[in-house]
Amino acid sequence: MNLLIRLLISTLAIVVASKLVPGVIVDSWTTAAVVAIVLGILNTFLKPVLQILALPITILTLGIFYFVINVFIIYLATYLVDGFAVSGFISALIFGLVVSVVSAILGMFLD
Repeated sequence: MNLLIRLLISTLAIVVASKLVPGVIVDSWTTAAVVAIVLGILNTFLKPVLQILALPITILTLGIFYFVINVFIIYLATYLVDGFAVSGFISALIFGLVVSVVSAILGMFLD
């Protein structure tokens, strides 16, 4: 049940972010749910590997490169999901930040 609620929170966060951030297009609620699932899978399996591989660059940039990894994950999700598009690096960066903030705020009510 908790997993389903987190999926709904992520879906809502993606819809909110797509409305707030120019350059991000999500066709429907179903597409937002698929994006939430794909982002969850990519963040679970691919992101830790990328973080380990990019650790020297992340240390040299004092953690800023971590945002580049997030943008790469979002771009990969746009490639995998039809109906989800991000127009540029800044849009993807802001989209990731908005999704994180909205998910955290909504997640506070879950805990």
